[in-house]
Amino acid sequence: MEKRKLVLIGNGMAGVRTIEEILKLAPQTFHITIFGNEPHPNYNRIQLSTVLQGDTTVDQIVLNNWDWYKNNGIELYTDEEIVQIDTENKQVHSNKNRVVEYDDLIIATGSSSFILPLPGADKQGVVGFRDIKDCDMMIKTSKHYKKAVVIGGGLLGLEAARGLLNLGMKVDVVHLTPYLMERQLDQTAAEMLKNELEAQGMNFLLEKETVEIVGEERVTGLRFKDGQEIEADLVVMAVGIKPNVQLAKDSNIYVNRGIVVNDFMETNIPNVYAVGECAEHREITYGMVAPLYEQGKVLAEKMTGREPKPYEGSTVGTQLKVSNVDLYSAGEINDDPSTKSIKVHNEFEGIYKKILIRNNQIVGIVLYGDTKDSTRLFRMLTEKEDISGKTSSSILESNTCGSESVGVESMPDSELVCGCNGVTKGTIVESIKTQGLTTVEEVGSCTNAGRSCGRCKSLVSDILAYTLGDGYDASAKKTSICGCTTLSKDEVVDEIKAKGLMSVKEVMNVLEWKNEEGCSKCRPALNYYLGMIYPEEYREERDSRLVNEKMHANIQKDGTYSVVPRMYGGVTTAKDLKTIAEVADKYNVPLVKLTGGQRIALMGVKKEDLIHVWSDLDMPSGYAYGKTLRTVKTCVGSQFCRFGTQDSMSLGIKLEKKFERLDTPHKFKMGVSGCPRNCAESGIKDIGIVGIDGAWEIYVAGNGGTDLRAGDLLCTVKTEEEIMDMVGAYVQYYRESGNYLERTSTWVERVGLEHVKEVLKDKKTRHELNERLEKTLTRYVEPWKEALDNKEIQDKYYVTHSVQ
Repeated sequence: MEKRKLVLIGNGMAGVRTIEEILKLAPQTFHITIFGNEPHPNYNRIQLSTVLQGDTTVDQIVLNNWDWYKNNGIELYTDEEIVQIDTENKQVHSNKNRVVEYDDLIIATGSSSFILPLPGADKQGVVGFRDIKDCDMMIKTSKHYKKAVVIGGGLLGLEAARGLLNLGMKVDVVHLTPYLMERQLDQTAAEMLKNELEAQGMNFLLEKETVEIVGEERVTGLRFKDGQEIEADLVVMAVGIKPNVQLAKDSNIYVNRGIVVNDFMETNIPNVYAVGECAEHREITYGMVAPLYEQGKVLAEKMTGREPKPYEGSTVGTQLKVSNVDLYSAGEINDDPSTKSIKVHNEFEGIYKKILIRNNQIVGIVLYGDTKDSTRLFRMLTEKEDISGKTSSSILESNTCGSESVGVESMPDSELVCGCNGVTKGTIVESIKTQGLTTVEEVGSCTNAGRSCGRCKSLVSDILAYTLGDGYDASAKKTSICGCTTLSKDEVVDEIKAKGLMSVKEVMNVLEWKNEEGCSKCRPALNYYLGMIYPEEYREERDSRLVNEKMHANIQKDGTYSVVPRMYGGVTTAKDLKTIAEVADKYNVPLVKLTGGQRIALMGVKKEDLIHVWSDLDMPSGYAYGKTLRTVKTCVGSQFCRFGTQDSMSLGIKLEKKFERLDTPHKFKMGVSGCPRNCAESGIKDIGIVGIDGAWEIYVAGNGGTDLRAGDLLCTVKTEEEIMDMVGAYVQYYRESGNYLERTSTWVERVGLEHVKEVLKDKKTRHELNERLEKTLTRYVEPWKEALDNKEIQDKYYVTHSVQ
């Protein structure tokens, strides 16, 4: 039988998902041609924010690579736009004078960023946030400019703002309404979100209406309706999307706001269909991925001769992809006289939950700070489950009510695991059993679970373990160091040693990195692992360091930097204090701050002044920016304190001088207290030492940050020599066995305290660890010397260049 000619206009997520469904149902029915106006294969547009934020690369968000099209016999024309549809002769015409005939046509042209029709909206530096091109433009701009404004405090605007912060820009978010994400959050959740994002560095201008974008050829600022003006080098419009319908409109296909379709995604023209963000169904257009995939499935069944259940519309759930923010909402948001609500507001732990109920059915969900029950609650909402026999605590399943979260074994088969793709636990379990799946990636390829936002991957892994039992392939849970490779940290280290690899580039080439340039996760990790393996031979690659380590300073929310000189054990001199004061005065440093680590920070130093500030200070760097020893906090100890049993200051200075500059998987801090009163807070340090009568206690793996953790007692020793021996061995073992960016608290919990004790109990092992540590310590020099002595480094990193 001759294949029907199927043309798809649009190479995006909705259209290509429809093609995937068609290929599953009837792989030999159609000869398929796809036109895409971008020069890329099909990619995950949802993950663009993670590319902007530096968590992934463009290569990592590709859903179907070039080989997929070839292997399925699909003719793909990228960077080519259809400009005419001839519905009478069943032909499409491209902007490259290509004419292709069709029997069936799917329009999946998606949507575009809505650019406010403001005076100045056409200036250089004004951009939407919709595709890879927009992403590239923002990344390039951030290298030359530092002041960004995002118009729109919705989902996309906040994700763009977080990415721009990660790129080192100062970011203002302008929003028309009194609170953020008003379509997805109530005021309480919105305020909690605002507070968290302000702590991350965003500045919000709420209830502001922009009336003009000012500047000559390039944007220089914004003017608001109330007369206020702000500066801007980059303006990102994130105020909504508009369906791309002009092509359909010009072809006499019925268009309202979107291309109007029925319950089977059919337009008013026979054999012409529309799916995705360009389609309007029952007067609604959707911008979330889950409804678009539901549409694609119905359309695929219709086109392959099945009798699908009509598409009747979707209820969508929303989550925000911003670091340190756990947020989910679905359905109705605000209370009304017909609803009753269940609310939990735990300000101490930053948790807020609101469930809206009408007629004994959940009609709305708002979760902030704890979203682990979102899929279960969403299923109850979409299935209109009768909850009349349930208690509020059983509905919430909240740990704040004393209950434990439901395990995989207790989930019903109908429980939705992947909301984006509509994949249930039952579907995953059946696929694992019938298809012999053993990894998360295989489950994703077979069922599409985890292929969109990726939030459900850990749950998919748990379902694999539950389904396969003893047959579960442990490698399925193996964590690669980043998406550029499937290799774990241990495998990478073993390969470096076995093959004698000596540079970051060599590692990526020989070990066949997917992205040959690496990413912001793996390049610093490889740089660290190479330095750890070759303590004497390896020369650090400056471009593979994290941004703050490249600059030897911490970038602040306004684009300036903080400079923190070393003060051993928190002890300083009149001479050093005078020098700091003179430098602060000379460079107009806006804030001089005593830090929690007993040091003095110069806050607000301009990038172009960094070199000169350090030159004038002529003091060692305090490494406030580094993955290394930050501080050794001390009390005054027995030298001055009437309660002190040990000389904590002298020991603290000795420890700090020994371990300063030593690179480690993550930052680590020490504290030395001269007595059990613990004034130096040694109990919550990575390494804490407490003086007792005639001895010292060594505590490890404490953490005083967000994840508060008390240190564990490692051992008790009598002399300072024993302390140096034990601490040195402990630090080196952490260096060698810890994953890059893994704090000591997490590392000890992973490998086990008893295991660490067992390793360090052996005198010979401690000696060998300390020997390797000493070799490493010999290679360090004051980090600013390199920059001060090298004009090329100064020009590359510390001189501010402007571009036209």
